[in-house]
Amino acid sequence: MFSEEELKNSPVAVLGGGAVGKTVAADCVLGGNKDVRLFDIEPYASATLKDVEKTGITLKGLEKNKYGFKRTGTAHFNLVTSDIKEAVAGSRLIIVAIPSVAHDAFFEQLVPVLEDGQIIHIIPDNYGSLKLRKKMRELHSDKRVIIGGWSSAPYGTRVETEGGVMTSECWLVYRALTLRGAALPSTDQEIFLNSSKYLGCFDSITQGDGPTSGNTVLDIGFSNVNPVLHCPGTLLGVGVMENWGVIFGGNDKYTYSIYSHAYCKSIAEVQYAFFLEEVELAEKIGVGIQKYPKKNFLSRTSILGPEYMGDDCIVPFDEQYQTAYGTGPFSINNRYITEDIPVGCHIYHELGKKYGVKTPVIDSMITLASVMTGQDFYEKGLTLEELGIGHLTKEQLLDYLNNGVYIEQ
Repeated sequence: MFSEEELKNSPVAVLGGGAVGKTVAADCVLGGNKDVRLFDIEPYASATLKDVEKTGITLKGLEKNKYGFKRTGTAHFNLVTSDIKEAVAGSRLIIVAIPSVAHDAFFEQLVPVLEDGQIIHIIPDNYGSLKLRKKMRELHSDKRVIIGGWSSAPYGTRVETEGGVMTSECWLVYRALTLRGAALPSTDQEIFLNSSKYLGCFDSITQGDGPTSGNTVLDIGFSNVNPVLHCPGTLLGVGVMENWGVIFGGNDKYTYSIYSHAYCKSIAEVQYAFFLEEVELAEKIGVGIQKYPKKNFLSRTSILGPEYMGDDCIVPFDEQYQTAYGTGPFSINNRYITEDIPVGCHIYHELGKKYGVKTPVIDSMITLASVMTGQDFYEKGLTLEELGIGHLTKEQLLDYLNNGVYIEQ
């Protein structure tokens, strides 16, 4: 079904015109994929894809990683489009590189144009695999595709702007040397993980420590470092963030970084307690999670450091961390809160209620974020029903995750 020659020569469709989507697409071109198409959904495409056909996308930046992998340059694409059908037609390899809040809108368009034999990589997964399978059931799609996701993107990347205008340049802070991935169901795992070596955007991983096999896609949700890093760092460091450029940091608020200016031992203790609640949830359900020793939390790079510098990466709190200057966030209304609270934190909250695991630290993040933003994230948060797993017993859930056996409500 998936020959090496077919995957090696397959067109690559990248769905998403944000920082990750543009970087992934450009990296695939520069890594040797011969036919790369870049798609974004309207009404966003008119802004995110504007002039890309003409300028291409240029990759630059620090690209920090343990093995010194670097790749810079300008990439031009075979197709830049807001027509999803022409983007995915004939593509054996599809990358979904969008925020989780956009999953529903993208999957509504993607499912009707799927073709047998396609492999879909969701970067990061953020429960996207569950949502895509659910959408296929709702739209009665019987296409034979492999769906899986990754715990994070292969890099930390930002689109460079000038005067509020997007440029054609993406700035890479680091490149991952390993990522955790899984397919839904797990019976497709070997093919899914193996297919990553045919994507140029995974070269720093393929040539690094390689991908790690997660124990189901729920493991990949638990192993996403964003909620445990972003939420305590942003919420508990909000005073520094909102005063940066006013009292601290000279006159430029855009030099702020939670890693450089908020993280400290006290916040690290909260992050570690948050993580232990995730571990207890995973163990109670019977799925995996990426494990970290406490020493990794007691570092300015926290548990992100091992993704690109290995397990021994520690930047003590009494040292400056200039590498991350300018990585933000610059407002409480940032995806570090508006995505990681209603998606990451709220799913943990829901799973805790279902499986009898107390999550007081995670719940405190939801409460504080709701007060600070004026939004009720308990009310607006992603639910287990929206993932199609709310009604499943533990045994039924594990059978679905591992073997693809789904019991309708």
